[in-house]
Amino acid sequence: MKALDRKLLRDLLRMRGQVIAIVLIVTCGMANLVTMMSTHGSLQLTQATYYDQYRFADVFVQLKRAPKSLVSRFEEIPGVGAVQTRVVQDVTLSVEGLAEPATGRLISIPERPMPMLNDLFIRAGRYPEHGDEVLASEVFAKANQLELNDTVGAILNGRWQTLRIVGIALSPEYIYEIRGTEIVPDNQRFGILWMQQQALATAFDMEGAFNDVSLTLMPGASEAEVIFQLDQKLETYGGLGAFGREDQISHTFISDEIRQLSAHAVFVPSIFLGIAAFLLNLLLSRLVSTQRDQIAVMKAFGYDNLTVGLHYLKLVMVVVLLGAMLGSGLGWWMGRGMTRLYADFYHFPLLQYEVRPQVLLTALLVSVGAAAMGAFLAVRRAVALPPAEAMRPEPPATYRPTLVEKLGLQRWFSPPSRIILRNLERRPVQGLLSVVGIAVAIAILVLGRFFTDAMDALVDIQFRTIQREDITLVFNNPLSNRAQFDLYNLPGVLRAEPFRVVPARLRFGHYHKLSGINGVEPTGELRRLLDSHQRPVTLPPEGIVLSKKLANTLQAHLGDRLTVDVLEGARPTRTVPVTGIFDELVGISAYMDIHALNRLMREGFTLSGAYLQVDAHQQQTLYTQLKRTPAVASVALRQTTIDQFNDILTKSMAGFTVVLVGFASVIAFGVVYNAARIALSERERELATLRIIGFTKGEIAFILLGEQAVLLTLAIPIGFALGFGLAALMTKIYDWELFRFPLVVTQSTYAFAFVVIVAAAVASGLIIRRQLNQLDLIAVLKTRE
Repeated sequence: MKALDRKLLRDLLRMRGQVIAIVLIVTCGMANLVTMMSTHGSLQLTQATYYDQYRFADVFVQLKRAPKSLVSRFEEIPGVGAVQTRVVQDVTLSVEGLAEPATGRLISIPERPMPMLNDLFIRAGRYPEHGDEVLASEVFAKANQLELNDTVGAILNGRWQTLRIVGIALSPEYIYEIRGTEIVPDNQRFGILWMQQQALATAFDMEGAFNDVSLTLMPGASEAEVIFQLDQKLETYGGLGAFGREDQISHTFISDEIRQLSAHAVFVPSIFLGIAAFLLNLLLSRLVSTQRDQIAVMKAFGYDNLTVGLHYLKLVMVVVLLGAMLGSGLGWWMGRGMTRLYADFYHFPLLQYEVRPQVLLTALLVSVGAAAMGAFLAVRRAVALPPAEAMRPEPPATYRPTLVEKLGLQRWFSPPSRIILRNLERRPVQGLLSVVGIAVAIAILVLGRFFTDAMDALVDIQFRTIQREDITLVFNNPLSNRAQFDLYNLPGVLRAEPFRVVPARLRFGHYHKLSGINGVEPTGELRRLLDSHQRPVTLPPEGIVLSKKLANTLQAHLGDRLTVDVLEGARPTRTVPVTGIFDELVGISAYMDIHALNRLMREGFTLSGAYLQVDAHQQQTLYTQLKRTPAVASVALRQTTIDQFNDILTKSMAGFTVVLVGFASVIAFGVVYNAARIALSERERELATLRIIGFTKGEIAFILLGEQAVLLTLAIPIGFALGFGLAALMTKIYDWELFRFPLVVTQSTYAFAFVVIVAAAVASGLIIRRQLNQLDLIAVLKTRE
């Protein structure tokens, strides 16, 4: 072993506490980077492979009814590749063991297996051979413990039919299996069933016709032009507006998740690696300062500047490589866990996790680059130090009255306290960097708990304050006013508030968006309109009120007049003024007074469904009747949605919070310990001198640790503010069309961050206090000359 390598080993052993702290921080940064990059790569590759192998469509459209002869006209549209027509119907299901009615989406498939768009992967069983046989989606079957040859009851166009499950299947169209009206999946009460084309078409009087189209685009084709021509051709057939893959709900969810993983792969690791670079700079700067005489001796013995610089850089690389090895292993383990978690929500034939070599190489280069940047200034000092200058001790600091002394306040402070204030004032940059490092750790702790706070607030605002109904009923077709009175004849119904949903394309200037207009009772109690600050939103007797997200999409403002292309019935085009814009947490919605919407449609009082408040003692009887009510298309239960939200929160956020809190604790301990340990190494002679002239061990511990306590006290409010800022940034990142996070940070979150950071500071303080007690006064006071 070379002499410099032996010296390097001795330096590492002597500074092992600080080195271990920095290694752990590098480990956290590396683990985050490997986890996010590998999971992002695995999820993206799996998605692309699945889409390609099972021919996921590029454009989708639903309609009322059209003849199959229209397919040839679709194929003539420039840029269109393959075309797939289907019959798709939502029906009420009765599932054994499930008290509530479920909703099944029946999708037609060819009589014989053949390649098709949105093709099926059959996990178990076989392809349907008879009209009463179906394939069930895997997640629906699992949620209801359905096995092959089990049956479910269904109302098909007013007729009761028993369907037998002969296979379990997956489709790229439903990787995230969710109804379009929900923001969390309810796999027990909503599922996909695939049925033979002829049998489904016959049941719904759709022989020789279809009501759903999927198609692919040729390379270079204009999606917007294809959608325009498709809508033109389907206008007389009740087309509900074509949309591209980016607006397909399953694809939107998984693509947003992939984009967020990519953003997190940059955001979170950069914090950890930035802190590691800062600590390495402090460590190496102090090492160069204390080894001035050794640097002089090395240069006097013939070691050139490059060799000396590489020697200190090698110390940095050892720290980084140790952290990289540990971080790679931890990142692989965390990535596997995250992939298993994604498999609970996103359903692929196979979601295989792998860490590709380029991921490890990229993570290593990023870590080494961050460390090298942190070490550059210190290494440059070692290289630039002339041997003659290095042989002399570092010149003492320039002592002058501090601010406290200039103001004449020194008499209010004890001698140890004045020493603390003097040291802080004379090393402002070092103190400031320590404050920033601790503040970042506190901010990460706040951010880790923010997601739980935000989800809790979202559930409370949306599903307890805004939505106060027990059940939401949606009818197969809009019904007259008589249906409102019929609802009160259902068992257990205490209150019923009707709503009207009109599918439409909203246009303003060059901007447009497919969206339903929701007509609700302006004085309703079961479904209230509140903004993100829980302030009531009043629906005017005329005009339309937009959610802020929808208004931004349309670039519309108060007073503007929107063009409304109605996509049902006679498909009229109307104009309506924007009379309100409010910040809603869920969805991108447009609202009108239900009576104003009926007038806009030039129809009598018409409703698409109703919000129900029911007697809990008669719920089972109500569910039984709804299962056999032909007019009901779907039933949604508010409590079920709340339970699903809480289940997602428990599965995803709990693990995420634990990891983030653990990593933040590592940062907190590393920053506080390194700051205190460097302060001890810089002031060993000073503290030893104080001991000899009569200061007790407790007093010198107070001087050293009191300084760290002051820095911690300054860092806490800064960390809280920075954490709130990061939470605000997260609300911008998670600004989805389906839902947005409210900016809510509870007092318990701040208290939690305070307790953790103080615990980390106490732990590092106890270690430093132990080292102070073992201070060798004789060795420390020996001069280096």
